[in-house]
Amino acid sequence: MNSGEMRDGDAIPNGPGAAAILSTGIGCFALGVLSTLSDAFPAVSNRLTFYGPTGDLSGVTTTAIVIWLVVWVILGRRWSNRQVAIARINVAALALLALGVLLTFPPFMDLLQGK
Repeated sequence: MNSGEMRDGDAIPNGPGAAAILSTGIGCFALGVLSTLSDAFPAVSNRLTFYGPTGDLSGVTTTAIVIWLVVWVILGRRWSNRQVAIARINVAALALLALGVLLTFPPFMDLLQGK
């Protein structure tokens, strides 16, 4: 039997899938945090303006995507052959997604900034 063949009872590692799920939650949370920071602080907004016509949105989204991809690569490599607690990963990812959405919701952003 080749080393790549599955035997009865062998479980397919869920680590790569869990890495994709968790990194997505982290990327969504990063988008919310960056969005809130760029709205609250003009210096952050200026730093995140990668393309003038779109303003800081260009940097917010680009940076969030880079964070998502970097985390996905790191977790994917670390968990490539592992079984992980997928239920906990799913809960964490959903919580991060919810926080990310909440941080991009204008009334909540205004509340955090005291406006």
